[in-house]
Amino acid sequence: MPDATPQAPPPPQSSQPTPKSQSFPCPSCSATMVFDPASGGMKCPYCGVKQALQAAGEVASHSYDEAIKGNHAKQAISDKALQVNCTSCGGSVVFVPPEVAGVCSFCGIAIVAAPKAADPLIAPDAVLPAKIVKNVARDSVKTWLSSRWFAPNALKKMAQQEGISAVYLPFWTYDCDTQSRYTGERGEHYYETEVYEENGERKTREVQHTRWYAAAGQVSRSFDDVLIPATKTVNEKRLNKLQPWNLEELRNYEPAFLAGFKAQRYQLELAEGFGHAQSVMRSEIESDVRSDIGGDEQRVTGIDTKYSNVMFRHLLLPVWLGAYRFQNKAYQVMVNATTGEVQGERPYSVAKITMLILAILLAIMLLVMMSNGKSSHQRYREQNSLPKQEFMMPEHHESISRLRKLPLSISGRAFDLTSDKTVGMQSAIQQT
Repeated sequence: MPDATPQAPPPPQSSQPTPKSQSFPCPSCSATMVFDPASGGMKCPYCGVKQALQAAGEVASHSYDEAIKGNHAKQAISDKALQVNCTSCGGSVVFVPPEVAGVCSFCGIAIVAAPKAADPLIAPDAVLPAKIVKNVARDSVKTWLSSRWFAPNALKKMAQQEGISAVYLPFWTYDCDTQSRYTGERGEHYYETEVYEENGERKTREVQHTRWYAAAGQVSRSFDDVLIPATKTVNEKRLNKLQPWNLEELRNYEPAFLAGFKAQRYQLELAEGFGHAQSVMRSEIESDVRSDIGGDEQRVTGIDTKYSNVMFRHLLLPVWLGAYRFQNKAYQVMVNATTGEVQGERPYSVAKITMLILAILLAIMLLVMMSNGKSSHQRYREQNSLPKQEFMMPEHHESISRLRKLPLSISGRAFDLTSDKTVGMQSAIQQT
């Protein structure tokens, strides 16, 4: 029986999944293809060849509890991805050559830090492909800008073609079931007739009162896709105003969607994001509690909620984002790259406001001067339109008075100068 040849032990397998390959050569000219929002596929920027993207299928969710225990593997976003951190605002973006870091999309400062290989992270599960091309996004910013009065010139530069860049922002979504026990009080209104006096008169009126009764119970609710931004370098309130995001159009993540785009690495960790999601859920749970208590008014004194079957997904949602600096402060303008909705921050130009105030003051001064000039002219006309006899000597008044009493005969008609009335006569009257 031949001796058994010892077998070498198999190489240890890495617990980290292999990053997806990210190489998109054009089949026609071998140039690197980029994602084209207009077609929803890949396009060569040189020869124009297009290629469809296959990323169909249902987007999977993952167990939150397992991820918190460290059982969810992390990986780089792609095998060629580079990561760079902005030293000014702390933003971290991932990109793939030939894309470059350039100017920070979040604060407008030039990035001088050297890119490095992207750090492992909880890999994106899905991406919402951009639909709005750069020219359309720029026009949307121009339209938004046209309604901004007193905008500084730095903001106007945002409407230029190179003033905005495409960025995929990170989001978490959470699904879970909740059971909530509550205590509180139910208020029921009743009315009593009250007698009072008004101006010495006895009157009555109905006055509302409330009786309170103890209340306790339990409510349950299931939550689906509670969306939480995982970025700290974008104004969250304005980012929320970019909604709605059509999550029904999510596609399974493929590195090709990032070709020609940047993606921000999440800054809000998974557990911290779930804390934000619980705050969103609490407001809806409290509404359920008040509805369950009933009555005309409710007092909620305590709610104890249990969360179960918690699942999560890591999503990348697209925006056209630009940042500019005005008086050493960063301002952002962003466009939802699927709907075209624009949200932004803007300062007020002190110079333009000052010029407007001066223009208003000048207009008021001109109106006052014109009004005074008109009044002076009117007074002058009134003074020069007085009866001429007021300027005559007294003896002239007497002579004219005697003359007006004399009848005057003209062509068989008699005129009475004292009354200016014509008197019909058959023959001329001779002066006596």
